[in-house]
Amino acid sequence: MITLHALQYSRATRVLWLLADLGQPCSRIDYDRTEDFRAPEALSRVHPLGKSPVIEDDGMTLAESATILRYLAAKFDDTSHTPPAGTAAFWRHETLFDEVESTFAPAAMGAIMPAFRGKPVPDAARAALDRHLDYIARALGDGPLLFGDAAMLADIQMSYIIALLARLDLLDRHPKIAAYCEALQRQPGYIAAVRSAGPMAPPE
Repeated sequence: MITLHALQYSRATRVLWLLADLGQPCSRIDYDRTEDFRAPEALSRVHPLGKSPVIEDDGMTLAESATILRYLAAKFDDTSHTPPAGTAAFWRHETLFDEVESTFAPAAMGAIMPAFRGKPVPDAARAALDRHLDYIARALGDGPLLFGDAAMLADIQMSYIIALLARLDLLDRHPKIAAYCEALQRQPGYIAAVRSAGPMAPPE
């Protein structure tokens, strides 16, 4: 059975979402955040960088949620969370999937971190965030999700950053993204993951 090392209020919920969609169990080891909201030292004994999520399966230890999601989809022969391989929609999906952590997350964190500390968001950080949210809004098209009604890996990957932004009222200029956030939270896998492990974003 897959072992998931899951940090509280973290990207690990993405993995639980996909596992729930696939009907696959896991052995979960939970880690509480420290008083300064960091990962505990115990996670450094699982991964040298103290990262979460991390899974252990068949003698392998894998980090990075994008890699883990792709691994699980391949392991369980899942084709329901990506458009058909080789199509233009597939490659658009792959772009959005990788864009989440490569460019969207760094821009979003520039606004999230000061807001989380109760400080004003710098104008430059807010402008960078707005630019990325406008891009995602265009990618949504008619919605409600990135590729219509079915949640794809890119939606699952997107959900954590979107949840943090919603928690900090940083979607106020972007009603289409706020509606997307609500649509994500109505997905059965999201509901199951949050019910099992708690919310993605920390409570107020």
